[in-house]
Amino acid sequence: MAPWALLSPGVLVRTGHTVLTWGITLVLFLHDTELRQWEEQGELLLPLTFLLLVLGSLLLYLAVSLMDPGYVNVQPQEELKEEQTAMVPQAIPLRRCRYCLMLQPLRARHCHECRRCVRRYDHHCPWMENCVGERNHPLFVAYLALQLVVLLWALCLAWSGLRFFQPWGLWLRSNGLLFATFLLLSLFSSVASLLLASHLYLVASNTTTWEFISSHRIAYLRQRSSNPFDRGLIRNLAHFFCGWPSGSWETLWAEEEEDSSQAV
Repeated sequence: MAPWALLSPGVLVRTGHTVLTWGITLVLFLHDTELRQWEEQGELLLPLTFLLLVLGSLLLYLAVSLMDPGYVNVQPQEELKEEQTAMVPQAIPLRRCRYCLMLQPLRARHCHECRRCVRRYDHHCPWMENCVGERNHPLFVAYLALQLVVLLWALCLAWSGLRFFQPWGLWLRSNGLLFATFLLLSLFSSVASLLLASHLYLVASNTTTWEFISSHRIAYLRQRSSNPFDRGLIRNLAHFFCGWPSGSWETLWAEEEEDSSQAV
């Protein structure tokens, strides 16, 4: 492995996330927070639970950031064209990726950072240096939920260690690092809350960040007034988290198109 490969953006971002996670945890243990008080009193259940949640969130982060998000396999073009032409209605022209020079399935998009086409592309997450797509999107939502729990708990722990009945200079020396940690946790908690809420909304309606933002630019959505992949809250959640009911996006689109034409 070349030496500069060890300093790739992905390695730096994941290393920074890991160091920041354990650094904040260490600050909470070293200061006079409830976490340290529980430890000193021999009540180890809550500190161990907190550590397990932190470890779980970190493992989920690494899993989502390192796994294949759902890259479109490069197949022989004749085979791919025959397969996709059979599935996609003629009303929707197959889009050829100008970078991969391959026909894209519905809901796929080329990621310029990953230099690959991703199935059910949601977005490229710079905090993970990986795409969020069909394969890792459920884990990404689970990570956001667990991370938010950890952040809110850590926020309460940091607040419990702050002491305000001291002269300003003495307070800053004894609480400055903990207060900075509290502000950082407040920022991260706000971002995680907004991300989780937005992704749960998108999952509930069976759409993606890319489709929500750029529906006017996407051929299979541009001339439609509704989302052709929406099958109702329960079925959307079941499909997203459990893969049920199964079926290609092309099939779902064709069914919705047929239902719309019959209704007219």
